[in-house]
Amino acid sequence: METSTLLSWIIFTPLLFGLLVVLLPQRLEQQFRKAALVQTLVNALLATVVYLGFDGSSAGAQFVHLVEWLPDWGINYRVAIDGISLPLVMLTAYVAPLAILGTWPDLHHGAGLKKEKFFVFCLMALQSGMYGTFLAADVFLFYFFWEVVLIPMFFLIGIWGGKERIYATVKFFLYTMVGSLLMLVAIFWLLKTGATEFGAPTGELAALAKLNFAFDGSSLGAALSSPQTLLFLAFALAFVIKVPMVPFHTWLPDAHVQAPTVGSVFLAAVLLKMGTYGLMRIAIPMFPQAAHYFSSLFIALGVIGIIYGAFCALHQTDFKKLVAYSSVSHMGYIMIGLFAFQKVAIAGALYQMINHGISAGGLFLIVGFLYERLHTRNLGEFGGLAKSVPLMAIGFMIMTLSSVALPGTNGFVGEFPILLGAFQVWPVYVLFAGTGVILGAVYALKAYQLVMLGPQTRTDLDGLTDLNLKEIVAMSVLTVFVFGIGFFPKAFFWKSDAALESYGTSLIQKVSSK
Repeated sequence: METSTLLSWIIFTPLLFGLLVVLLPQRLEQQFRKAALVQTLVNALLATVVYLGFDGSSAGAQFVHLVEWLPDWGINYRVAIDGISLPLVMLTAYVAPLAILGTWPDLHHGAGLKKEKFFVFCLMALQSGMYGTFLAADVFLFYFFWEVVLIPMFFLIGIWGGKERIYATVKFFLYTMVGSLLMLVAIFWLLKTGATEFGAPTGELAALAKLNFAFDGSSLGAALSSPQTLLFLAFALAFVIKVPMVPFHTWLPDAHVQAPTVGSVFLAAVLLKMGTYGLMRIAIPMFPQAAHYFSSLFIALGVIGIIYGAFCALHQTDFKKLVAYSSVSHMGYIMIGLFAFQKVAIAGALYQMINHGISAGGLFLIVGFLYERLHTRNLGEFGGLAKSVPLMAIGFMIMTLSSVALPGTNGFVGEFPILLGAFQVWPVYVLFAGTGVILGAVYALKAYQLVMLGPQTRTDLDGLTDLNLKEIVAMSVLTVFVFGIGFFPKAFFWKSDAALESYGTSLIQKVSSK
């Protein structure tokens, strides 16, 4: 088996940079954000090395790094990457520097960001947690990094958020912790079962996936009392809260509205995908019969989320909250793809994780650009800005077209396979989900019209500046991904084909054999 420490460097380089920033004297405050940018670029380089060295013809784990941690309990530091985790690692690696660039503080106004040193440390610790979650190949290590992510995001919202930041932070923390406690109990159950089945406890995800927990689908009562169902629901609840799936979604709009822009970008682009990744990596393949039995429920909730999120977005006056509810809507498509138990839909779900991260991250950057210049997010206070900020208007339109899944953009590459695959097994649900495409176009284009077109509603636009160089770089890179994936999806996702084929085949065989 191939062994490498490269993935560990990807995980811990942000944290090492963060500790370095903490040790720097306060007089170097203006260098802290530069150190953050350098760190993200280093990680992007390391991730690129992994991508270039990744064998796309293999469905198995690569770049494995194993260190004994708590061997008597079956818990080890084991990290690896495959075709499913690879695009999510690349998303994290490339979004991070763009988030830093696109939210660079304007040092010409005041003394800069309060507590800049701790702010930068939290950004770096957050990245380590995200990388670790996607690369963990041990169930307890996955849980460890899952919890690590919670801490820096708690501080980012709680210290640097808006007026209602404490309420949003506590809500975010409570929702996440409820799911985490259930997941921890389920992990203990897995470790105990693994010790019985294998003669020694093990937390290795690949080994645990071979366990066959009892499941009785003869009736709802029998299904709910089956060990496999209890484990599936414990993991699934933790993951759908993070997605977030309706009705566990209410923490997200509050967190987005109160978070600083860079926090919103990370939250929308990467953190939400931790939930869908957890479903795809653990909850569904480890407990396939239970997942299949309850698939209609999760698909129905996904459809409800699509329509509900779209209607909520349509009636928002706060620009940031509109984009937040659009995320609730778009994540519903991923839920449909994952629970369709159909290869094309599953592949589409993985693609959509990446594509939503790009479009949602770009939209939150646009919201941040406008707020920094006009100090408002009220859609009624914009209007006719395209004349003053044409470059921003172009970037906003490109991200909007991506969000509404226009053919030729990355959004279409994700949503179309999901709907195509799911239609083969759940046609009625897909017809209702299709209305979300129409509603999404309505609220997204309405927002663009209110902000960039129509008559100007403000008289203080003489000094309004267009995108600066850093912002242009951030939006340009995102634009390349929007149209690059839109026109050449195979070039971006071919290294995931073998893993997706193996994953889909194995999953369908497991549910068909029962």
